[in-house]
Amino acid sequence: MRQLPDVLQKARVPIICSPLFIISNPKLVIAQCVAGAIGSMPALNARPAELLDDWLAEITEGLRAWNDAHPDSPAAPFAINQIVHRSNNRLDHDMELCEKYKVPLIITSLGARQDVFDAVHDWGGVVMHDVIDNQFAHKAIEKGADGLIAVAAGAGGHAGTKSPFALVQEIREWFDGPLALSGAIADGASVLGALAMGADFAYVGSAFIATEEAQAADAYKQAIVASTSDDIVYSNLFTGVHGNYLASSIRAAGLDPENLPTSDPSKMNFGSDAKPKPWKDIWGSGQGVGAVRSVLPAGDLIAKMSQEYKAASDHLRSRM
Repeated sequence: MRQLPDVLQKARVPIICSPLFIISNPKLVIAQCVAGAIGSMPALNARPAELLDDWLAEITEGLRAWNDAHPDSPAAPFAINQIVHRSNNRLDHDMELCEKYKVPLIITSLGARQDVFDAVHDWGGVVMHDVIDNQFAHKAIEKGADGLIAVAAGAGGHAGTKSPFALVQEIREWFDGPLALSGAIADGASVLGALAMGADFAYVGSAFIATEEAQAADAYKQAIVASTSDDIVYSNLFTGVHGNYLASSIRAAGLDPENLPTSDPSKMNFGSDAKPKPWKDIWGSGQGVGAVRSVLPAGDLIAKMSQEYKAASDHLRSRM
């Protein structure tokens, strides 16, 4: 059995809640962690940049208070997502604050940088880097990442095109460290499937958009509830990087989701001057949203997925 870093062993359920751009906030992260899953948010969600200090204090103090009051069911650790692409001019500032609060887990995206990995290790943190193929996985580990997040076909937001079966199989041929799997995972049976394939965690995002704590418009939450995989469009038009989006939001922006042009990938745009704005106007979503039937508190969603996980495990054992 693989030995995970201590920080990852503190999760009571095998779920890492993915950082949702614009949507994740301290309230959601705390709710995810106290329910036993690893909660996360992008550093860039704190705007202006100075707000990140307050948010990290809120999370660390909130989890400490929970642990003091519930020593028999301590909260899982939290993670902060850092976009390390050159377009992120806040990276140094945000990393300094993560060091100040000794953030236990950093999730890096859109580039693998050894200096970032080394900085996290210097304060005792763990780094997981998201990848869409085996080549990027090798580069991340070579540069010092501790673990990987395999972003397979069907994941919300920026996503790859590899089948999760193929991607996990190829990574596990050479890598025995921490591995999370992302891609259309929105119920407990899918969590079990991710672990059966060889992942240590399921990486769940879109389902948490439709939670009470999420900083998403009510219309966005209801669109998640109403949608299925047929409503997901894969395009690089909005940020320069291919991702999955809700067709209804594309139509609302006056575009035809079935006839979108392609974008120049060298001109990435995270929404500062784009019209319509990605994530705010064009809503990201993974293909697993068909399993989302209602808007729930985040803790209730995690409890529901845990029950589904157990039921699927019991069913599997009964067939052996």
